[in-house]
Amino acid sequence: MTMEKLLCFLVLTSLSHAFGQRDMSMKAFVFPKESDNSYVTLKAQLTKPLKAFTVCLHFYTELSSTRGYSIFSYATKRQNNEILIFWSKDIGYSFTVGGSEILFEVPEVTVAPVHICTSWESASGIVEFWVDGKPRVRKSLKRGYTVGEDASIILGQEQDSFGGSFETQQSLVGDIGNVNMWDFVLSPDEINTVYLGGPFSPNVLYWRALKYEVQGEVFIKPQLWS
Repeated sequence: MTMEKLLCFLVLTSLSHAFGQRDMSMKAFVFPKESDNSYVTLKAQLTKPLKAFTVCLHFYTELSSTRGYSIFSYATKRQNNEILIFWSKDIGYSFTVGGSEILFEVPEVTVAPVHICTSWESASGIVEFWVDGKPRVRKSLKRGYTVGEDASIILGQEQDSFGGSFETQQSLVGDIGNVNMWDFVLSPDEINTVYLGGPFSPNVLYWRALKYEVQGEVFIKPQLWS
């Protein structure tokens, strides 16, 4: 290896380490206790604003009957809750785009790993929300809106300002994994493929080549779900 290639290799290795790029297959981020300073920042592959998206992930927590908690927080400098997936006690899932919120009720709460997928498109405002491979009734939100690309994406906390202003009582205690994001709406067949663990490569966040940074008391452990 020439000196020039060696230096290039060392620079790339250093950058990869700094961003924490890793194949997270069969792994999960574990948030073992409440905090206002433990979280994971995800680095998205975005070059333009979003007119549609799909987010899918697994999470596992005992908090659902106790209090609310953030599942996925995407902020921009113009809007803290650009995209937010949040669990609200006695209500269910809260889904936010551009600061506007809609709710998806859950009739009963069980302590088990949960898989969710949610999608939104600007052209119609249609939101789809899938829990463990089963769709909720479609709803509409922020028709004509565009989601900014200058994103701060956080797991484990809700952002009340860009990249910060966390509250302990909104933190996730538990595991989260298989976080993937696309810049288009997945079809029902594609969502079923993702739910069953099949390959469908995302282009915004990719769990098998994830760029991330960990802050505070967060650990990477084997997944507890199949």
